[in-house]
Amino acid sequence: MKVGLYSITYLGLWYAGRALTIDEVIQRAREYGYDGVEIDGKRPHGNPVDLPRGRCEELRQKARDAGIEIYAVAANNDFSSPIPEHRESQLLYLRDLIRMTADLGARVLRVFAAWPGVTVTQDGGTYALARRLWRDAHRSVAADQAWAWCCESLREAACWAGDAGVALALQNHPPVTNNPADMLRMIDEVGSPHVKACLDAPLAARQGVTSMQQAARDVGARQVLSHFGGEYDRAADGSIRGLVRNPDETLTPENYYLDFAIGMQQIGYEGYIGYELCHPLPKIDDRTAGLEFADENARLAAEYMRGILERVPQTQIA
Repeated sequence: MKVGLYSITYLGLWYAGRALTIDEVIQRAREYGYDGVEIDGKRPHGNPVDLPRGRCEELRQKARDAGIEIYAVAANNDFSSPIPEHRESQLLYLRDLIRMTADLGARVLRVFAAWPGVTVTQDGGTYALARRLWRDAHRSVAADQAWAWCCESLREAACWAGDAGVALALQNHPPVTNNPADMLRMIDEVGSPHVKACLDAPLAARQGVTSMQQAARDVGARQVLSHFGGEYDRAADGSIRGLVRNPDETLTPENYYLDFAIGMQQIGYEGYIGYELCHPLPKIDDRTAGLEFADENARLAAEYMRGILERVPQTQIA
């Protein structure tokens, strides 16, 4: 696998401080030893309204000059809304993102079945309001109906993706697709060769997966993108460890990342696993952690994941 940096880390949502420009994200990726960047599909990074073809070509050249690949774009879409106008607006958004992805020279667009959204407060980003609104909107919607809307929209978007030479990578992200099995079932029901998988180990661990190797075998050749996240620190002996802040995780990062990397090797996956700092951050001196916190974690995360990948060839493969 190659190690990438997902630009949401520097979107200015979670830390106290300004968002970096995409140009700055590319330079951070180069400085910290990443192979490429994934651009989040919203402002200020990757809203297609702001990235016409000329700007995309400019960013492609800047990334190329820095030795960095723009390997993916990430959509923040919700195809589950009971309001038709909302679903149609999301289709337009995804159509424009497909165009932008192709113009950037990337071949993968990460998609959700349903994404409630995120809001920004004076204390930083929060999921609470968006998730509450999503739940309220879906109280009278049967689960199979929301599922059908998501499949229908993905099926339509897949036609545009195929025309543009872009793969839509459905992530095992709730709601609607609440585990890897849901993700694979939706991919199968959509039935398009242009809809692939984005299996993420941290999400899978919280969703009850105990064997990442088996999860990898289940997804097989459909895997085209992955992510890892969290926070890291350097121990006294110089090693880097992942910090576990989510009590829902059944496995520690040290257990599931190596298992996942072995599984990816087993299925011949040679794509990207991208780092994302995408959760409420701790307080430091009673203030939300700042940009320097994101920098430190992005730097350590790249080193940490490369250390995991270096251990794979010496590990007995099941």
